[in-house]
Amino acid sequence: MQQETPHRQAADPTPRPADTPQSVVVGMLFLGLLFFILGFATWLNGSLVPFLKIVCDLNNFEALLVTSAFYIAYTVMALPSAAVLDRIGYKNGMTLGLALMGAGALLFVPAAQSRYYGLFLAAQFALASGMTLMQTAINPYIVRLGAPESAAMRISIMGLFNKGAGVVVPLVFTSLMLADIGRFSESELAALTPAARDAARAVLSQRLVFPYVCMAVLLFAIMVFIHFSKLRDITPDADAQESDAGQGSVLRFPQLVLGALALFAYVGVEVIAGDTIGLYGHELHVANFGVLTSYTMVCMVIGYLIGVVAIPRWLSQQRALLLSALVGLLFTVGVATASREGTGLSQALLGWSGVPLVPDSVMCLALLGLANAMVWPAIWPLALHGLGRYTARGSALLIMAICGGAILPLVYGHLSDLAGPQAGYWIMLPCYGMIFWYAAWGHRMRSWSRTAAAQV
Repeated sequence: MQQETPHRQAADPTPRPADTPQSVVVGMLFLGLLFFILGFATWLNGSLVPFLKIVCDLNNFEALLVTSAFYIAYTVMALPSAAVLDRIGYKNGMTLGLALMGAGALLFVPAAQSRYYGLFLAAQFALASGMTLMQTAINPYIVRLGAPESAAMRISIMGLFNKGAGVVVPLVFTSLMLADIGRFSESELAALTPAARDAARAVLSQRLVFPYVCMAVLLFAIMVFIHFSKLRDITPDADAQESDAGQGSVLRFPQLVLGALALFAYVGVEVIAGDTIGLYGHELHVANFGVLTSYTMVCMVIGYLIGVVAIPRWLSQQRALLLSALVGLLFTVGVATASREGTGLSQALLGWSGVPLVPDSVMCLALLGLANAMVWPAIWPLALHGLGRYTARGSALLIMAICGGAILPLVYGHLSDLAGPQAGYWIMLPCYGMIFWYAAWGHRMRSWSRTAAAQV
């Protein structure tokens, strides 16, 4: 998921004197590194879910609690993160966020040694709490780093860093963690005695220790680097402070509330497409199931590039959102109905590249990355349009909608346990339907009254 949240970004209409072209480039290099780290930690879940399903002997619902524990932190920690930044500033917020992420990574060590699933979930929540603070700090920073009219370009570049990490991380995880994974398959484990089976799972779990220790060391090193760098700090926006003092509730803005519902649906389907594809591939006995998240992320990167070129030159943000929802509906039907064995679709799309082919239903799931790429950046401006001094509160509400990534994958997991992994993907159909309705009609509403809807 692209989590470049424009939290409290409205103020400061002109660049500061320090925003020379050189300082902007240097700042973007720093922030690009941070966005890559956030993407690395986020999209690691796609490979971690099937891995922990084997290690802890879980069903699909239980395995997807990994994703739930991760994304629920964005709802729980969004407002506390904003309060922390008001006290310590954005640069210090980045360093504190990196420290919390490092602590969360270290928690994976005792979790791997004990194979206690609750500790894995606690480690995920701690890691994501640090990321929430990081997201809240770096997104307004990238918006305010330079001229306002080029902010969208900077955010798009950061999105490419974020999703580029999603391409790399499954490949790294597979090479480190999933070597000779065949001897840990369900059939192989079932043939062992209970004691031997438990010992085999313990051996597999120990593989998590080294990479997560390395991740923690890297995060702490970058924390020190950022803290002592010449990256300038920014202060909280005056407009945000004014909105906090305003009267009334943001719930009176239909375009915002409906946008939050659309964002809830979007984050849910984005996480389902990115984090369950490896689990689904494992169910279908796809040999390279550990790297399947990369397929989804490559499609998202392609979608980003299309958006950068086409918007607003040929497509408005509203039409891009409408088109994305239609493509999402199309590929959802494909995921739920396409062949579980045939590889004709991936042969047609990827046969020239030498990339391992996958079943058609898996390929449709990966292609949802193409549909999802432009949904996040399109919903935000439509939802916040016309909020004025309530923009900061509206941003906080949209941040909380990220909990869709915690809830909807669990619904998929439950459905897949009841009706089968492929049938469970029908849950995405009403989600894309909600996004389509918002793109076509919902974003135009300016009052909850039936007679008061403004055209924009």
